[in-house]
Amino acid sequence: MEQQEICRYFNEIIRNDKDVSAGVAAIRTLLEVLEHSKSETVQELRFCLQNAIDAMRSTDHPVTSIASGSELFLRFITLATLDTPSFAECKDIMLHRGKIFYKKLVAARGKVAKHAVRFISDGSKILTHSKSRVVLETMKEAAQNSKSFEVYVTNSAPDNSGEEMCQNLQKLGIPCTVIFDSAMGHIMERVDMVIVGAEGIAESGGIINKMGTYTMALCAKVANKPFYVLTESFKFSRVYPLNQADLPDEFKYTASTLKKDLKKEHPLVDYTPPHYINLLFTDLGILTPSAVSDELIKLYL
Repeated sequence: MEQQEICRYFNEIIRNDKDVSAGVAAIRTLLEVLEHSKSETVQELRFCLQNAIDAMRSTDHPVTSIASGSELFLRFITLATLDTPSFAECKDIMLHRGKIFYKKLVAARGKVAKHAVRFISDGSKILTHSKSRVVLETMKEAAQNSKSFEVYVTNSAPDNSGEEMCQNLQKLGIPCTVIFDSAMGHIMERVDMVIVGAEGIAESGGIINKMGTYTMALCAKVANKPFYVLTESFKFSRVYPLNQADLPDEFKYTASTLKKDLKKEHPLVDYTPPHYINLLFTDLGILTPSAVSDELIKLYL
């Protein structure tokens, strides 16, 4: 597949299935590339897959989960390249492992929800930020378990994705109120906890997420409210930012924005350090931020 065709396939997945994140769409695209690749050696196949990853990273979708998910996918399937008598057999094994990896991805959101739902009790007031599919899944699970709770969600400028999150929650019968981003400090004293998703998890256990997450974490810390992060393990990334400026530009801006003067552009994500996070709910279990580095080592063994 040519880069243009790869980008078109990747964009169509995201456009046609609103429930699919950029990271999951990237894995589906890599599976398609792997299945139809005409490569004749493992080295050619790896180059072909890396070319596809570069193509997807050049689109105007969040790069964080594309980068982490694709890296883990390549690591997982290339474990099959050893001790195989022929390339054809090796490719079949890689494709089989790729499908296993994708099935785990699809199941991950439900596993996260089952871990996190126990922390939502009747009468809870929850603050969340922007739109998160895994947070929505968790709250859906809680509502199906007959738990009664109320949600506040930031409108999340500039795309106002929090409004869509609120509409989705209301369709599930969950009381929800949209607040201004600037009102998160004001509302903090009314809520019992903060629950957010993440676009990526750094080695330190800190998170990369929609701009405003760091501000919310700061407010939660001052107000002594628990700050919980819900995320799938494929978003674990081998990056270690020390501050906001240390976050790679390709994570903070879209590919088209990177071609402009970044001093005049507004970053799309920020970095929340681990000491502002109480727990991370993942498909691997409930983790403290300090446990993330150990889990990353296991994933790449």
